[in-house]
Amino acid sequence: MKFDFENTVNERVKIADNSDVELYVKREDRLHTFVSGNKYRKLKYNLLEADVLGFKTLLTFGGAFSNHIAAVASAGKLLGFKTIAIVRGEELESKVKENPTLNFAEACNMSLKFITREAYRKKSEKLFLDELKNEFGDFYLIPEGGTNALAIKGCEEILDESDECFDFICCSVGTGGTISGIINCSKPSQQVLGFSALKGSFLKQDISKFATKTNWDLKTNYHFGGYAKINTELVSFINQFKMENNIPLDPIYTGKMMFGIFHLIDKKFFPKGSKILAIHTGGLQGIDGMNLRLKNKNLPLIK
Repeated sequence: MKFDFENTVNERVKIADNSDVELYVKREDRLHTFVSGNKYRKLKYNLLEADVLGFKTLLTFGGAFSNHIAAVASAGKLLGFKTIAIVRGEELESKVKENPTLNFAEACNMSLKFITREAYRKKSEKLFLDELKNEFGDFYLIPEGGTNALAIKGCEEILDESDECFDFICCSVGTGGTISGIINCSKPSQQVLGFSALKGSFLKQDISKFATKTNWDLKTNYHFGGYAKINTELVSFINQFKMENNIPLDPIYTGKMMFGIFHLIDKKFFPKGSKILAIHTGGLQGIDGMNLRLKNKNLPLIK
């Protein structure tokens, strides 16, 4: 059981001539059209495990514009699993057709169950999960965001021998799973930098649960106000980056990471001669949903 996916490539990025460093992007977003980037990496061994154990149904959790929900829906359709998503926000039930992510998931035959935010906070409790099993039957549980030990194993395959020449590996951070895998497969001579898409320093504890090395640091100044928060400065940066490099960035994760990298380059954070590799973790399906929000606020759109 496997996906048909393209090999990733490292593409050089245009930066200021006086930067004295080199920046490349690993195009993990090109792994698969819908199950791209870190979502493919996180799902790979979970889906193999579900298949070996004989599960026919996958159940997971997520919000209105979840890349994870879209990826699970698409992977389930490709590989013959029934899929169920428990969606945060009961008010969204009547707005599925207006939501690109949920509309796509439903088109992949995913069943959507909408619950209140209060109920959603119980997603890890045994009693709540037992209630879901009574409703849907037995299922293979994939946590919100997809992060678990098998997801880390998949993310440990992001770097390969061709990446050993890089001094810094940069990655956006949501739940901490992807960067943990990257840390585990990095070389001692490499520094791994995580760019948090969320407010708060709690992610350091989450990463420490899975990371087996200490050659990493978390940058927390580029979240633009918190998860899924964005402003015209970030939109302008994403559009300019795409125009100059022909590489699209998503506004939730990779756009913020790349903004942070450019800021650090400008501030001479990286030593002269450094080679930097930024991991493109996909998530491009979220652009349509973000553009709907930007349009409603009469703000510039992501191109």
